[in-house]
Amino acid sequence: MFSSILPKETNLVSNLNAQSNFLVTLHQSVSCVFNNTRMKNSLILLIVLFLSTNLFAQKLERIEPMFWFSGMKNPKLQLLVHGENIAASSISLSYPGVKLVKINKVENPNYLFVDLEVSASAKPGKFPINFSAKGEKLFSYTYELKNRDKSANRIQGVTQKDFIYLLMPDRFSNGDKSNDVVQGLAETALNRDSMYYRHGGDLQGVINHLDYLKDLGITTVWMTPEIENDMEKASYHGYAATDHYKIDPRYGTNELFKKYVETAHAKGMKVIKDIVHNHIGTGHWFFKDLPMKNWVHQWPKYTQTSYRDQTVMDTHASEADRKRMLDGWFVPSMPDLNQNNPYVQNYLTQNHIWWIEYAGIDGLRLDTYPYNDPEYMADWALKLKAEFPNLSVFGETFVSGVANQAYFTGGNTVNRGFDTHLPGITDMAVKEGIYEALNGKNGWTDGINRLYDVVAHDFLYKDPTLNCIALDNHDMSRFYSVVNEDFDKYKMGMALLLTMRGIPQMYYGTEILMKNFSNPDGLVRSDFPGGWEGDKKDKFISNGRTNKENEAFNYVKTLANYRKNSMALQSGKLMQFVPEDDIYVYFRYNNTAKGTVMVISNNTEKEKTLATERFAERISGISTAKNIITNQSVSIKEIKVPAKTTLVLELN
Repeated sequence: MFSSILPKETNLVSNLNAQSNFLVTLHQSVSCVFNNTRMKNSLILLIVLFLSTNLFAQKLERIEPMFWFSGMKNPKLQLLVHGENIAASSISLSYPGVKLVKINKVENPNYLFVDLEVSASAKPGKFPINFSAKGEKLFSYTYELKNRDKSANRIQGVTQKDFIYLLMPDRFSNGDKSNDVVQGLAETALNRDSMYYRHGGDLQGVINHLDYLKDLGITTVWMTPEIENDMEKASYHGYAATDHYKIDPRYGTNELFKKYVETAHAKGMKVIKDIVHNHIGTGHWFFKDLPMKNWVHQWPKYTQTSYRDQTVMDTHASEADRKRMLDGWFVPSMPDLNQNNPYVQNYLTQNHIWWIEYAGIDGLRLDTYPYNDPEYMADWALKLKAEFPNLSVFGETFVSGVANQAYFTGGNTVNRGFDTHLPGITDMAVKEGIYEALNGKNGWTDGINRLYDVVAHDFLYKDPTLNCIALDNHDMSRFYSVVNEDFDKYKMGMALLLTMRGIPQMYYGTEILMKNFSNPDGLVRSDFPGGWEGDKKDKFISNGRTNKENEAFNYVKTLANYRKNSMALQSGKLMQFVPEDDIYVYFRYNNTAKGTVMVISNNTEKEKTLATERFAERISGISTAKNIITNQSVSIKEIKVPAKTTLVLELN
């Protein structure tokens, strides 16, 4: 397999053979023209010298990271240097505070890995990295240490105070038609009628609608990966990277991405970046010219991951099953990176640090977290925390059960044996609990009791408030369809999402009742109506929405904007009560009763009357509350709870 994916090394042999054949032919041709043996041999010698020099010439194609920052906590920096036969070069540099520690040569002569040490005394500035061969200077690269940006509103972190909006940039809004098709990339088709091709959405489109999101009550924007995905098909989703240091040109530029973050910050909003440790796309430039055999996980024949997270935690699991889970490829177009390789480790960690410092990102969502090497991920988390203490991180754990999720979180709370240092996860268990509460038939552990039971297992986490909770995303059926387009259940679910412990996340279009089932995924990744010039309807404005869509939008807006000012929902504790008579009650509260939020969920088809004596721990001395949606005053001695309703009450 290795030989089939090292085109440049393979071509090196082919070029030698081709040029040898050419020399034989040339020798025969020259012999016909020149009868003088000395003249003939001299000419051929000159040609051989010319071809040899050309064949083994060094060429610099890239250095990554292309620049770095002064004042980092970790003084170590490893540069990946790539270029034709670059390993034949010698490297030198001279800059105060920067030390050339080691030059590492690897299997592929087109790579060098250069270890530098950047001391705390190193000042921002530029300096040449010189490349030479046999004492002769070939070329130089101007490297730069930039000053770290310590602005107050950078890298703030994302907490329970926030409400995350997840969107796919290709499907949200087209703000710049000039980048719809970029020549030279593998996929040049633009076809909005197909779920598999690019639709033209971009960073400028997101920037253009930040005010829409802010008005809705969104505080944080999370986009699926924006970096280059130069793949032949379905490149829009972003999870098959082909260049780690470059924003996909169909979305914009690195500079525009930085502007997007800065614009969001100026509007009082935050940004989460979606990153992938586990895999890349087969179109990645370094997959086409692998630095070494074990840069990716190699198998005698194609081996796909089992997707069985249990094998990572199962004390009875076979090593073969565990290896297949961790080292198998996600899909044929996504090679599995070998995170046991120290060069891969350095490359990924530095790339993520580079993007955070460069753009001022507030948080990271880690794709396919259970498939990553556990020891490396723990080390990665510590390195990022050292540089960015306020950075928020949560890992995607598309797994079944609370214990499975908790296994991947920090604190060694489930006897894993070591600390992953992962603050939070995508809380699928809460999502499933809400689904069962809305769609299930109430029983001892079913229906509304399932949600109660899931939350009762929060003791397994070091801090469950750092988990990201959601009702759907780009890989799942849309929430409105899951509840069979029942508008009452929709409102129930949104109220639970925005009052439950954890960091709430909503998928784009949920606020306007976008629907469909994820079979295939493209059906839940349709365009936001109004994001394209010429769209018949513009759902970004109230006049473009139906009455029901406006009701949904305003319902979410009311809860989300209330949440911005509720200390109980932003940082309060949670106390839940065992469901009785098919009614589930929980409170969000601080040390004082002021601002306490009472949530009452009735998932039945009948109106219920709730007697409140058993909630004395939280309502003692309080007689009335305010309904957050209607703004009406409610007596809490006995509360009428309509059928299929989640009431959100602020205690007076």
